[in-house]
Amino acid sequence: MISQFESKMEKAVDNLREEYANIRAGRANPHILDKIKVDYYGQPSNLQAVANISVPEARIIQIQPWDASLIKDIEKAILTSDLGLTPSNDGKIIRLVFPELTEERRKELVKDVKKKAENAKVAVRNVRRDANDAFKKQNKANEISDDELKMNEDKVQKITDKYVGEIDKLMENKSDEILTV
Repeated sequence: MISQFESKMEKAVDNLREEYANIRAGRANPHILDKIKVDYYGQPSNLQAVANISVPEARIIQIQPWDASLIKDIEKAILTSDLGLTPSNDGKIIRLVFPELTEERRKELVKDVKKKAENAKVAVRNVRRDANDAFKKQNKANEISDDELKMNEDKVQKITDKYVGEIDKLMENKSDEILTV
């Protein structure tokens, strides 16, 4: 039973990792394109499935479609996304240039990173609360003893501490990445 609560906490941390991958820190990171879909012969497809994506320089992402006719569709998909980048192309390759981050923008991004971390911690703590409630119900129904209740609550607390620590570490690393680009 504890493992199901632990997997919910793990999902909260994984979700935070995904959110952090989408925050651009001035460096070109191809993962920011993960959610972009391109209309490929009437089928919405991931950008990675229809093009080669590379990072030739620290602040440039290069997208080379397998099919040159997709260039306009890819540009449109990037423009309509919330990336805030303007693609440029030479007929064969699309380039996304990341502007230098200002100090003010870096501080805003760090605030956002901390807010996302706090939301993940809240999610982990909510799972802990749900687990403890479930154990208390079992105890009330005489399915587990008072000692087992205490033992289960302690186990859940240790797991909670582990994931909160992991969230703090992720937050610290992302904040450092943003501030030291």
